[in-house]
Amino acid sequence: MILNYQYRCYPETPQKSQLNIWLRVCQYWYNWQIGDRFRWWERNRTNYVIPSGDFCYISCSLPPLELRDKPNFYSQKKLLPLKKKDLTIVKHSGELLDFSIVPSQTLQDVSQRVELAFNRYIKGDINGSRSGKPRFKNRYRTLRIESQAIKIKRVEKNWLYLSISKLKGWLKLRLHRPLPEGFSLKNILITRKTDGWYCTMCLDAPSVPNFTPEKITATWDNSLGIDAVLFEDDYLATSEGNKLPSVKSYRKNQDELAKISQRKNAKKKGSKARRKLAKKEARKHQQIARARKDHAYKTAHALVRTHKKVFFVENLNLQGLRKRNKAKKDGVHKPRLRAAGTTPYHQGNYLPNGQSAKSGLNKSWSDASFGQFFEIFSYIAEKAGAVVKKVNPAFTSQFLPYRDEFVFTDCTIRKYWDEIEKIWVDRDICASINLKRVGLELFPTVNRRSGKIVSSKTHSTTKEVLAVLKRIPEAYTDLTVQCR
Repeated sequence: MILNYQYRCYPETPQKSQLNIWLRVCQYWYNWQIGDRFRWWERNRTNYVIPSGDFCYISCSLPPLELRDKPNFYSQKKLLPLKKKDLTIVKHSGELLDFSIVPSQTLQDVSQRVELAFNRYIKGDINGSRSGKPRFKNRYRTLRIESQAIKIKRVEKNWLYLSISKLKGWLKLRLHRPLPEGFSLKNILITRKTDGWYCTMCLDAPSVPNFTPEKITATWDNSLGIDAVLFEDDYLATSEGNKLPSVKSYRKNQDELAKISQRKNAKKKGSKARRKLAKKEARKHQQIARARKDHAYKTAHALVRTHKKVFFVENLNLQGLRKRNKAKKDGVHKPRLRAAGTTPYHQGNYLPNGQSAKSGLNKSWSDASFGQFFEIFSYIAEKAGAVVKKVNPAFTSQFLPYRDEFVFTDCTIRKYWDEIEKIWVDRDICASINLKRVGLELFPTVNRRSGKIVSSKTHSTTKEVLAVLKRIPEAYTDLTVQCR
């Protein structure tokens, strides 16, 4: 199984200078390739409107010497031998860059990144979704070095020494956790972060078997439903009646971060004080991101320790949840007086659309970072021999899981007293149980237009659901202790 282990590395001062030069060369090479592709589109393509009103692209008539094929990964990679023969002059700064001092695989990886960026922009990914237009990088952070250029020189108790092609001396790594037995090194990523340098080692570990999720069959006993709560201090709710806490790392630090940002903006640009505060601001952002990531790993491990084999989570449209509300136009200019004795002015033609309240919710969604959590959770579950499946969450937060009845029709309803069963029912626990039922294909089929139930299998799981709800009247619990 392929594993990524990240360690803190401590390069010496000459090595830091050399790595910074490598990053500068890679940044220039990345931006040059993007600019070369943009220039080709501008010089070799033009818009032509056909009578139907649609657009098509045709080649414009340029002199034969200027016409050339569309640049791609292979054509741009072939330019590297020419770049290495002589020094490259940067036009806007006049600095000289030597491409021959950087490992060849690292420069080829830069070309591969440009190719991927343009493919996502023009063709889209495997799901057909396209990303934005590639942008020029004002900083380059990560160098990829293949295993052919790396040798492990020495392994001590807590230290690892690597010999990298064209890098003077040995690179020193701090082993805060042991390497897996019998591993083979695929490549490494050297990253410059705010607080120092880090090395991510890509390892092929035969001691960790490859996981095949198709062999696992989901049942009621070996599966767990997980609902994304995002209400007050709750983060997740499980179908076993547990709730896990959130960390809210950005919310807790936003006031301090705003003070540092205000102080930085008040300083003169280019001054030493401004650079010092900028570094302090970056460290604070790094602290927030690390706290969020640490919480995601601890939460994922706490869920895996339940020894379930299948985890059903919501297939959330996270980008749509953070989308701004649509503007509401009034259409009528209404005069409004400033004060007594002053001339009136027009108020405008837009009505309140609730974006002020939605902005706070968007901040909470970003702070929760459910996308990062689900990615980490899938990785941790796969290492433990479990699988995470995303299911459609439609109607799961509105139904009672033991009776075909719409109860939680409003988001303000967090609990419901069932007079028949004599129990308090928690909205989030019900949603997690319903997600489990959706994954097991036991959730009722609902007509979206009418809201009527077409077919139902609720009776087959009524006893199991009531057993969970009656055993845990209040949904707070033991997993929270493991996450803190």
